[in-house]
Amino acid sequence: MFNQTVFLLLGFSDIRELQVLHFSLFLLIYWTTIMGNLLIIILVTLNQQLHTPMYLFLINLSVADIGNISASIPKAMSNSLMNTRIISYSECVSQVFFLMFFTITDLFLLTFMAYDRYIAICNPLRYGAVMNMGACMQMAGVAWVSGIFCAMLHTGATFSMPFCSNVINQFFCEIPQLLKLSCNGNYMIESRVILFGSCIAFLCFIFIIFSYVQIFTNVLRIPSVQGRKKAWSTCMPHLIVVSLFICTGGLAYLCPTRGVPKDLIMMISALYSMLPPMMNPLIYSMRNQEIRTALFKYFGCKLYSKH
Repeated sequence: MFNQTVFLLLGFSDIRELQVLHFSLFLLIYWTTIMGNLLIIILVTLNQQLHTPMYLFLINLSVADIGNISASIPKAMSNSLMNTRIISYSECVSQVFFLMFFTITDLFLLTFMAYDRYIAICNPLRYGAVMNMGACMQMAGVAWVSGIFCAMLHTGATFSMPFCSNVINQFFCEIPQLLKLSCNGNYMIESRVILFGSCIAFLCFIFIIFSYVQIFTNVLRIPSVQGRKKAWSTCMPHLIVVSLFICTGGLAYLCPTRGVPKDLIMMISALYSMLPPMMNPLIYSMRNQEIRTALFKYFGCKLYSKH
């Protein structure tokens, strides 16, 4: 055991040309994610017709996605560009905290969005009373507070252990890789730290699945083809986002990583840390008619005014 002040991130490659390629690819992904989520926030904010509970959750989801990808990618880009592996102890703690904070917040927001769609389709007459703006703001507040609580719990549990090495087999500070550096060599520590978060994720996933089973059952009963199409158009983007988020995150945290090649571990982590934040705006804008209408209305008016 030693009192370290820095960690070493292995990164994807030691070859300079590949490091520049990684920087360029990460920069493209980061820029696309930031611009896409900012576009969602601007469209919903400027369009009065989108000031509804579902889009209130969508704004919060976009903010969480921006924070999520900003917690890890800029440092990885900096290391690739400057040909270094070093990350300070405080930066590593901050990465773990904010990654857990925004990830758990994302999970709760997606759960509340599923509940919103459940009430809207299965109990439309009660929707205005149940999903009023006050209740939605409270739900969003619960999501952010839960994210802070879980982040503090996971970060404190992870960095309370003594480390016997400072070499992290990852391009950012990730809890499963940090726990492997523990001097105790006790897998029960890793299980205890991840078990709480896994239980929360599992309960949220079960709730989302239950909600969508009820939604699909009610959608199939809608006699109007137009009504069924509208219900599908509002539900499918959210279901795709949930599946992408939970599947990639579960693959990274729940699958055993010992004996798995380093490059494969990094690819899995890149999937859950970069793919959902980048794809969420695209999925919602392409699959959601109201977002597409707002997008066309805003940029169509700007283009018309310019000409």
